[in-house]
Amino acid sequence: MKKAIALVSLTAAIAASSQAGAVQITLACGTVGQELQLCKDGAARWAKKTGNTVKVFESPNLTNDRLGLYQQQLAAKSDAIDVYQLDIIWPGLLSQHFVDLKGKIPAAEVNEHFKGIIAADTVDGKLVAMPWFTDAGLLYYRTDLMKKYGYNAAPKTWAELATMAKKIQDGEKKTSSTFTGFVFQGKNYEGLTCDALEWLVSFGGGTIVDDSGKITVNNANAAKAMDTAASWVKTISPAGVTTYGEEEARGIFQSGNAAFMRNWPYAWALGQSADSKVKGKIGVAPLPSGGNGAAATLGGWNLGVSMYSKNQAAAIDLVRYLTGADEQKLRAIEGAYNPTRPALYKDQAILKANPFFGSLLDVFTSAVARPSGPTKLKYNQVSQAFAGAVSDVMAGKTKGAAAVKKLETDLARIKGRGW
Repeated sequence: MKKAIALVSLTAAIAASSQAGAVQITLACGTVGQELQLCKDGAARWAKKTGNTVKVFESPNLTNDRLGLYQQQLAAKSDAIDVYQLDIIWPGLLSQHFVDLKGKIPAAEVNEHFKGIIAADTVDGKLVAMPWFTDAGLLYYRTDLMKKYGYNAAPKTWAELATMAKKIQDGEKKTSSTFTGFVFQGKNYEGLTCDALEWLVSFGGGTIVDDSGKITVNNANAAKAMDTAASWVKTISPAGVTTYGEEEARGIFQSGNAAFMRNWPYAWALGQSADSKVKGKIGVAPLPSGGNGAAATLGGWNLGVSMYSKNQAAAIDLVRYLTGADEQKLRAIEGAYNPTRPALYKDQAILKANPFFGSLLDVFTSAVARPSGPTKLKYNQVSQAFAGAVSDVMAGKTKGAAAVKKLETDLARIKGRGW
């Protein structure tokens, strides 16, 4: 990976940093939306409190790129990064490279987080990481345009969304040629896996591979879900949607050029910022149903301590600090990052900043996990094959039925004698 990685140093006060025993910890942070700044701010608070120093390693935006970079570092047993920010789907893939936090972080503290996320962070009894923030896919919509075109509520089905998006788009295009109905993550990467899994589950098409490890994607409902998504391209979504990640979709919606958007909770706070063209005009709702109920893919990020860190005790302390209740509350208020602690969903300051956190709590607690558990070390190959199949359907290269049939064969090859 040739991409230059910037290192931004965050230091405590000079006097504090010169304390005896002070160490330097390198923390890998994401850079989507406000992630990087909030990560720097939290690290700086810990540095000031402890007298240690933190360097923030700026990771690539796209999860696939970030995983590739991490795997290079870890395979080399590099001590360059002490604390890694890990996607919820990575513990099974990377567990051998991370310190077991069980016993090193008090059980009472661990138990304050959502049980499902702790379970996802636990591999063969080893607590690979601590939950930092959780995610689930949401539908964002323009409240002013809904009212303008006679709609009183968010769409409950994908068919309703298509109808609404087309009507609003056609009306707005009379004065804005770049206006579009619906934007989402259509680029061939992990983000498309997330979006497409929501389509499949909402149509009753399953989760690609079930909990027992059986390949289930070759079915009519999964095919219908893919074909439906393909029908949006060049009708209610621009042709370029097949190149969009989270930030591209957010940029279009936040600039006032889309009626609907699928994205993660972080987009809320940015949409309410002073420079947002849609500030005060955003509604949030569960994603629509394809006939089998609404479905939201479980996302979220966690913090793990590298086995190769030379300062593991300080690194663990940093993880405890950043995943603590005070830091999670700050991140929720300032950046709309969902806490992983159920108690914080009753916090009035958090609910004032993010009204939908309370009303959509069920969306977050019942989000659909990607099949990283049953497919273990082969999940990345499974996800790439799935996203590639969906991408081909959206590009018009094939139809849903043919895509899921071929995908079943491809997944069986990846599975080999077992996951």
